[in-house]
Amino acid sequence: MLCFVRHETDPYFNIAAEEYVLKNFSDDCFMIWRNEPCIIVGKHQNTLAEINPEYVAERGIKVVRRLTGGGAVFHDLGNLNFTFVANRQPGDNMVDFHKFTLPIIDVLRKLNINAEFSGRNDLVIDGRKFSGNAEHVFKNRILHHGTLLFSSIMSDLVNALKVDPSKFAGKAVKSVQSRVTNISEHLQQPLTVLEFRDLIMQHIIEATPGARECSFTDVDRQAIMKLRDEKYSTHEWNYGISPDYNFTKKVKTEGGNLHVAMVIEQGVIKHVRIFGDYFHLQDPVEIETALVGRIHNYDEIRNCISEFDISDYFVKINENELLSVLV
Repeated sequence: MLCFVRHETDPYFNIAAEEYVLKNFSDDCFMIWRNEPCIIVGKHQNTLAEINPEYVAERGIKVVRRLTGGGAVFHDLGNLNFTFVANRQPGDNMVDFHKFTLPIIDVLRKLNINAEFSGRNDLVIDGRKFSGNAEHVFKNRILHHGTLLFSSIMSDLVNALKVDPSKFAGKAVKSVQSRVTNISEHLQQPLTVLEFRDLIMQHIIEATPGARECSFTDVDRQAIMKLRDEKYSTHEWNYGISPDYNFTKKVKTEGGNLHVAMVIEQGVIKHVRIFGDYFHLQDPVEIETALVGRIHNYDEIRNCISEFDISDYFVKINENELLSVLV
């Protein structure tokens, strides 16, 4: 088994690296890595239905779609991620969450933490989730990856994933909110996230005959960067392949109530109506028309409405209030 401690914290690169290893290596591999603050959404999710777009935009939190299914997760530098890529052996169950999470449970039990597998794909301590896991099959190879909340900033986790479930209707896999905990809260002796990372790597190497540490070559890195740039950092991948959906939202302002209804197809606004008891000087249909054909994300919509003097279209309603009802 090839074992990689990855030091890159760019989520676009790190998610691209998983696909590259899955499809271009023939050895079994283990990788452990961290991301700067980001949200990683499942392959089949409606991205905007999983994130708090204002919070994400204000803090520059990256949003990346992964290959695997399941729900959205928040990463920061207090969270470790582990990845197994393995060849299928005769008689193997291709989807086996227990097999790939057992080494993590073993490490935690060495630290006198009673971790256990729970539900479909989670690891918990005293009933509180610290790890979510997902898998993807490609030919005779399987990719299994999981999160390990170690010392994450929980307020960021909660706020970045905070979304009004009444806004969206359509075919998409919604995340299930769970009670979560950091591993560091349960340690009997202090340990840094990097020390914990090294304990996991040490355990994997000692428990796996023939396992050895290695690094990506320059050729590997160039190929991963190409995949990063052409796929994982693009709007088309991260937002555009979201299922079609309807979006509605209401806000109350000094100038009256605003109610927006939109139809989104392939991440693009196809129909939009702005209702309410507001007053106007110019017909808001001009803004509705301008929004059609735009990508449904925070920055795109902000750029669109900034071209208008909003006070002419919505008396006593400002640009930020209008923006808040459109995303």
